[in-house]
Amino acid sequence: MYSSNPNDYQNFLEEYPPASEPPPYFAPPSFTQPSTSTSIPLSSTFTNQFHSENPPVARPIIQSKPQIPWSTGLCDCGTDVRNCCITCWCPCITFGQISEIVDKGSSSCRASGALYTLITCVTCCPCVYSCFYRSKMRHQYSLKENPCGDCLVHCCCESCALCQEYRELKGRGFEMSIGWHGNVERQTLGVEMAPVVQGGMSRYCE
Repeated sequence: MYSSNPNDYQNFLEEYPPASEPPPYFAPPSFTQPSTSTSIPLSSTFTNQFHSENPPVARPIIQSKPQIPWSTGLCDCGTDVRNCCITCWCPCITFGQISEIVDKGSSSCRASGALYTLITCVTCCPCVYSCFYRSKMRHQYSLKENPCGDCLVHCCCESCALCQEYRELKGRGFEMSIGWHGNVERQTLGVEMAPVVQGGMSRYCE
């Protein structure tokens, strides 16, 4: 039975006051599952299609030829006394013969020898011209830059450098006195000599 006394109700309210605000609401945690979509992004699709249509081309690896030593040394001028004497008194002759063979007939012995003489008279330093033919000759036959740089070799010992280049070409089967044209004719006739490439011809340079 409930009490009809109003004081009892008042005491009850004082002892247990009603809540002024409802308790806060806490939402339950939500758990999302990872997407199981198998779609591929457009960018990757385009990239894969591009690579499949245009596969990368492997570039060939070019290996440089191994350099070989000269057949004779720089100071072995005594092995060819005749050429040593000619080079000592008239280096333009030896240079002209060398340049004609190295240029494969594009320049004549006489023209190169005359230019060599002109540079010698004007500058007194023909090595500024002859050293380029030493470099060209070394690249043709994969010779070592020995004993030092080409310009330094010709600057310090011009006659010895010319004699060494002359002996190198002669040792490879070239007959230096008949020029490029004569050597090509010898090859045509089947005479054993160094392999040459036919190019422009010049007259004999003796």
